[in-house]
Amino acid sequence: MSDTPYPIDLESIRGAFPPGMEAPPLLVDFASWLEGRPWGSVGCFSLQGQFSDHAPITDGSPLRDRFSLFMRLPDGSAVGGWYGAGLDRDNPPIVGLGSEGDYQLLAPSLDGLLAKLTSQQFDKAWSDLKPHDEVEPQTVELAQWLAGRPLGEPATADDNSSELPDFRGFMEKWSRDREDYWANHRLMAELGWRLAAHLPKGKKPWDQTRFEIAIVGKQYQARVLSRGPQPFEEAASIESLLRDLREEMRKAQPELGLWYAMNFGLHADGRVMPNFEYDVRPTIEGEPATLSEAQADLARAPRPERWVPKWLTAS
Repeated sequence: MSDTPYPIDLESIRGAFPPGMEAPPLLVDFASWLEGRPWGSVGCFSLQGQFSDHAPITDGSPLRDRFSLFMRLPDGSAVGGWYGAGLDRDNPPIVGLGSEGDYQLLAPSLDGLLAKLTSQQFDKAWSDLKPHDEVEPQTVELAQWLAGRPLGEPATADDNSSELPDFRGFMEKWSRDREDYWANHRLMAELGWRLAAHLPKGKKPWDQTRFEIAIVGKQYQARVLSRGPQPFEEAASIESLLRDLREEMRKAQPELGLWYAMNFGLHADGRVMPNFEYDVRPTIEGEPATLSEAQADLARAPRPERWVPKWLTAS
C-alpha cells in the first residue's frame, strides 16, 4: 500500500468549481505538495473533483453551483467548499457529504481543513481523513509546508466555528424538500399511475421497481430492470410525459441544460423517486447515443463551458 501515490486529477477539480470561480492557489499548491506522496500518509482520499449530482445528496443536480467538491474518500463520501447563503464565496467553509448521510461542517476554510489534517482532529465518521495505520504519516511535513506558505499563519481548525451556519440542517431540509417535491410532482404521479402494472410485489417502503430512461435529441429508450434491462409495454406511452418533464426542468434551471438519462424507482405506494444524469452518454439500442442529437440538445439548451462533458465536444 505504501507504494501507491495519491490519485490527483487537477483538471476535474478545476471543473468542479461553480462557473466563474477558480480553484484557489492553496488547493492547487496542496495538490503539487501531495503529488507522489504515499496514499494514506496525511489521510485516505483522492484529490478529485466531482459535481453534487454524483455526491451522496438526494437529487443533487440543482446544487451544482453551491459546492466545489475536490476530495473523495474510499467509501464514496465527498469533501469540498460550500457556498451557502451569506457565506464568503472566496473562502467558503469546507464540508463533508458522508456516504451514510452524515453531513458535517469540517472546517471554516480550506486552510482550516489542511490544519486539521496535520493535527488529525476528525471524529469517527470522518476517520478516513486521518493517516492510514499502515503508512508512515507525513502530517508533520504538511504542517511545516503550511507554516512556510506566504499567507501568514494557517487558520486554526476551530476559529469562527460559532458563527458558521448549520450545514447538517441545510442538507437534511434539502433532502426532505426534494423527496416531498418529487412525491407530489404531477408528472411523477402520472408516471406512477401509468406504470401501475409494475408496482413491486412487496409492501415494504424500500421495495421498488427500477427503470432506466435515455432521451437524446429525437432518440428515446426506456427499460425496466428485471434480470437486466428489459423493454416493457408502456415505454412508448410514457415518452411524451418524460419529454415534458425534461423541458420543465430545463426551464426551471436552464444552466444545467437537458439531462440525457434518468433512472427512477417505482415504490410500493406508487411514489416515483428520480435521479438525473446530465453528463453521461447513454447507450440506446446497444449503441452510444448519436453525437449530433446530443449536440442539438446542447445548442438548444446551452450550459456553462465547464459543465459540458468531454464526449459532447468531440467533433
